[in-house]
Amino acid sequence: MEAKRHSETSQSDPSAMDMGRWPDAKAHRIFWSIVIIGTGADLWSKWAVFKWLPGVPGEEEYFVVDGLFKLVKRLNSGAAFSIAEGQTGVLVAVSVIALVVVLGIFVFGRVHQRIVQVALALFIAGITGNLYDRAFNAGLVRDFLDFYWRGHHWPAFNVADSMLCTAVGLLLLTNITSAFSQKHADGQK
Repeated sequence: MEAKRHSETSQSDPSAMDMGRWPDAKAHRIFWSIVIIGTGADLWSKWAVFKWLPGVPGEEEYFVVDGLFKLVKRLNSGAAFSIAEGQTGVLVAVSVIALVVVLGIFVFGRVHQRIVQVALALFIAGITGNLYDRAFNAGLVRDFLDFYWRGHHWPAFNVADSMLCTAVGLLLLTNITSAFSQKHADGQK
C-alpha cells in the first residue's frame, strides 16, 4: 500500500520524481565555497611564495622546520612526479576533461553524501589551480612545499596537489566505510 501511494505521488507530481536527482542548495553552497576558496588559496599561495623567495629559480629555499620542511621555488612541466613532462597540450586536455567529468558527476551523478561532494569540490579546486598554471605560466606548474628527511626529498608540491590527494583520500575512506557498513548490514540480516 505504501509503495503504491509513493508511486501515485511521484507520477502525479513531477517535482517528486526529480527529488534527489540534483544536488540540493546546501550541496551547492558547500561545493562552490570549497572550489572558490581552494582555488584562491592555491593561486595566492603560489604567487606569495614565488614573489617572496628571492633569487634564481631552482636555487631559492626557506627552511621552515630544518631537517623536515622548507619552502622552495620549483617549476614542473609534468603531472604528479613529473609524469608526462613537457606534454603541456596533453596535460591541459586531460585537465579540462577531468573538470567536465567531475563537474558532471557532481551535478548529474546523484551524489548525496556530503563527504563525496566535498571530495569532488577539492578535485575541481585542485585541477583548476594547476590548470591555471599550465595555461598562464608557460605550461609550468609552480610547486613550493618540500618535505624531506636526511637528504630524502618527497617531490615538491603545492596546495592544489594537496587538495587532489585529500580528495582521493576522502573517496577511499568513503568506499572503505561504505563497504564495511554494507558487510555489517548484510551480516545482520
